[in-house]
Amino acid sequence: MLYLSRNRLSGAIPEGTFGPMRGLRKLHLSSNEFSGPVPESITSPRLLELSLANNHFEGPLPDFSQPELRFVDVSNNNLSGPIPAGLSRFNASMFAGNKLLCGKPLDVECDSSGSPRSGMSTMTKIAIALIVLGVLLCAAGIASGSLGRRKRKPRRAGAERLGSGDQTPSNPKLNTAPAVNIENAASTSQPRAAAAAGGAAAAAAAGKRPRRDEHGRLVFIQEGRTRFEIEDLLRASAEVLGSGNFGSSYKATLCEGPAVVVKRFKDMNGVGREDFSEHMRRLGRLAHPNLLPLVAYLYKKEEKLLVTDYIVNGSLAQLLHGNRGSLLDWGKRLRIIKGAARGLAHLYDELPMLTVPHGHLKSSNVLLDAAFDAVLSDYALVPVVTAQIAAQVMVAYKAPECMAPQGKPSKKSDVWSLGILILEILTGKFPANYLRQGRQGNADLAGWVQSVVAEERTGEVFDKDITGARGCEADMVKLLQVGLACCDADVDRRWDLKTVIARIDEIREPEPAAAAADESSLSS
Repeated sequence: MLYLSRNRLSGAIPEGTFGPMRGLRKLHLSSNEFSGPVPESITSPRLLELSLANNHFEGPLPDFSQPELRFVDVSNNNLSGPIPAGLSRFNASMFAGNKLLCGKPLDVECDSSGSPRSGMSTMTKIAIALIVLGVLLCAAGIASGSLGRRKRKPRRAGAERLGSGDQTPSNPKLNTAPAVNIENAASTSQPRAAAAAGGAAAAAAAGKRPRRDEHGRLVFIQEGRTRFEIEDLLRASAEVLGSGNFGSSYKATLCEGPAVVVKRFKDMNGVGREDFSEHMRRLGRLAHPNLLPLVAYLYKKEEKLLVTDYIVNGSLAQLLHGNRGSLLDWGKRLRIIKGAARGLAHLYDELPMLTVPHGHLKSSNVLLDAAFDAVLSDYALVPVVTAQIAAQVMVAYKAPECMAPQGKPSKKSDVWSLGILILEILTGKFPANYLRQGRQGNADLAGWVQSVVAEERTGEVFDKDITGARGCEADMVKLLQVGLACCDADVDRRWDLKTVIARIDEIREPEPAAAAADESSLSS
């Protein structure tokens, strides 16, 4: 593993740099100043993760054919040419910010020379033609109406002038359900102008003056994503995933494109439209293998919708407490904890203005991808959630420093949440009282673990599904100590996130062969 992200490194990487590293599994070089071509030697046969985001790499991507490759992020570079077939299975957001890339999974076709096909798409031409036709028809109708009025002598000219600006519809019921249309947050001015013209034509045809921001819009954050309208979500086959303190989540399988998750939030009235949109765009710029990317959002005064990708293995809580915990051996649990910690660290790096960059870290908000790697969801929502609701239900507000009558979360409140998560993963026990609403919640899980350890019965705290892992007992105890250090009620004594990650990274993941042997011994 080689983690060199955010080290202000610059220059071109020599071609043969990674050639001797045949066993390289994870390479993270994001958020530096690297330039030049992506070296061919980077395609290590055992590579699992590659992050080159937020650099200045240019030229084509080398051919990646590793079957075990599970994460690639090359967003925000100067790359060009077709995306190799071996990378087409990854999310389009992982290639965003490279204007000269083309091919799947982007909605940009390549021409015969391997460059993005120029010109407007057929659908765009049709849309513009329809808009122009609508404007012409509208103009013709207005002209016809004017000729007709000129033939009749107006009896009340003053009243006619006052009434011409009336925006009240003849049937109020027609406006009870606001229309929802689609807007790309990064679209060019030409499509926006065309859309504005279409809206003006429709409003004129309805006999009323168009108003800015009259209707809610589904705003796409990620470039290169398949676009869909709210009507597409309504027509899609839907599955209720769950209902929490904030609202309900639904899985929608679209006719074209991947499945997405739509989450309805009913207590996000802490900020206005502009501040909400700015915060969503800020979240949309986050790119990390352990963070669930925001795809789109819808702002309405009464409720908000957030659209994200669907993660195949569901949440950690479902697996850990749904009689499927045996699927999570020691190696997977350690990797989940490492991924959650790294995702949290990225939030701390990118959102330093927030007191609690995550704010709602718990096992049901830790999703697991196809490789059982952690993907954090519902992060950085404290600024847009109603303050009273945040204090009642958000996990960061359960930390000891929040228990006093005027207590508030601190920078280490997320660390407390991470500590509870570590203990939950190691023990397999659900921290029920800790997650209940109100300030009376207490960390009974941490207290129970501390009491058992104090009685020198440490081995009894671990989940029976991982106690059979041979030669890993010492590492489990080390990780347990990290979790307890995160849960120290004294904020000054509680470890900071940097120390926590350093201690977690000291614990080595078991080799795949050893993990397989442990699984077979458990099943026999």
